Amino acid sequence: MENTAKLTSLLTAHTTSFAPIVDHDLNALDVVRLDFTAHNQALLQADFKDTASFEHFVLGMLRQKNATVGVGGYFEDRVIYRRSEHFEGASESRSIHLGVDIWAPAHIPIYAPLAGTVHSFQDNANFGDYGPTIILQHERDGITFYTLYGHLSRTSLDGLFVGRSIAAGEQIATMGPYPENGDWPPHLHFQLMTDLLGKSGDFPGVCAPSEEGFYRQICLDPNLVLRSRHLG
Repeated sequence: MENTAKLTSLLTAHTTSFAPIVDHDLNALDVVRLDFTAHNQALLQADFKDTASFEHFVLGMLRQKNATVGVGGYFEDRVIYRRSEHFEGASESRSIHLGVDIWAPAHIPIYAPLAGTVHSFQDNANFGDYGPTIILQHERDGITFYTLYGHLSRTSLDGLFVGRSIAAGEQIATMGPYPENGDWPPHLHFQLMTDLLGKSGDFPGVCAPSEEGFYRQICLDPNLVLRSRHLG
């Protein structure tokens, strides 16, 4: 799509850093990329249906790498979605992750990396879903695009209203604890999109393998904004 290519070029050419999305430097030595694909044999030993056990597993992955924050996931074909019926389909289950995850402690502040307005928000409360979710709308050189923030705390939705102006670097949320965050180990799902396909307060964060080509035209690489060397 023309807007996708143009926006990618505009964000790539951005000469100054975007505001950090969390206080932790995503280029620091204690940030590592986490692998949730079938290539990670350790996943075979994990109980993903039990969230406390899943969190213990994630913390163990971080400890093994002397890390405190985990990142990754853009168009990663993951096995962890087998934990929830939310990702099952009649003929094909969803497993391709469309954004980037930042695995970090619950309750830490989350900031808007660039200015925009509140497009929509809601609590997507199904087991394995986003939980509290905020979507911001942005514009650059006449192109409208969106950022999505999932797995937030419920208090993150307090006082929000559609159209509210958000400054770059403004705190918009806090990382949600489970079970209110969709019942996941604490992490932020951050996604960058050129089209919401008419949706409000929600947008697919995972697609079926057969849909990957379609969503690659809509869901840009969040690292265009995050600028983390661990996601390069």
